[in-house]
Amino acid sequence: MTLFCAVARCLNFRQAAEQLHMTQPPLSRAIRLLEERLGTRLFERDTQGVALTQAGRTLLPQALHILDLLELAQRSLQQDSAPARLRLGLTSSVEAGLFRPLLAALDKQLGTMRLELTAAPSPRLVAAMRKGQLDAALLALPSATFELAVQPLARQPMMLALPAGHRLAKKRKLSLSDIAAERIYWFERARQPAFFDHCQQVFRRHGFAPTFLREAMDHHVLLSDVAAGKGMALLADSFRALRLAGVIYRPLLEGEELAAGIGLAWHEEHGHAALPLLRQLAQEHLAK
Repeated sequence: MTLFCAVARCLNFRQAAEQLHMTQPPLSRAIRLLEERLGTRLFERDTQGVALTQAGRTLLPQALHILDLLELAQRSLQQDSAPARLRLGLTSSVEAGLFRPLLAALDKQLGTMRLELTAAPSPRLVAAMRKGQLDAALLALPSATFELAVQPLARQPMMLALPAGHRLAKKRKLSLSDIAAERIYWFERARQPAFFDHCQQVFRRHGFAPTFLREAMDHHVLLSDVAAGKGMALLADSFRALRLAGVIYRPLLEGEELAAGIGLAWHEEHGHAALPLLRQLAQEHLAK
């Protein structure tokens, strides 16, 4: 049927043979054998070219349907034979402990299905989903999530990490204007472009233009730099869970304006069997 459909599409044996990566004589013989088996001619061949007979035109849509069913069956068999797993991405923009209750509940209810976790910046997780390398991901929002379905779950206000001995440590709550003259650790735009641009708009609105320092990818290293008095850091509120001598955390007056959203994203065309469970548990454990 594959050979018949190829010739029917091209109406040219030579072109069909090239598409099928075979020579023309075996293709012609295969079509003749099919015609003999069906007891009717499928193609008219003359000096003007090749054309489908009435029988060929009748057979073509049925043959295409058969091939579609075979492809569907093959995909189903491949899925059945593959190890049962759920590949879940976790954004590195919030402290990993935020996801711990969800992951524990998910692991418990997945049964024999294996949970595979990948932690990375949200843009990398989005790219992995589009390539079919992840089944779903917990992202920091806003992110460039076109072509993906997104279930918003929570918001993480921005707070300030500063040296414990700093003069501003005496204040219970700080504002951007309080730290405008300080050195502030901040992430590079490439790590999270959409969220970076959102924050830049907030900074401009408040006239906030301090000396920005490039923050370390590892948040423990970043907080060590803060403890050493090299600068302050604006971080999602969940990073309060990281305790380090010499570092204190203070809420930020503009923290809600700078908040990062947390959302569950997935590719609707590649729906996973565990997705309904994942969505339910994410809503229960993360939504606020």
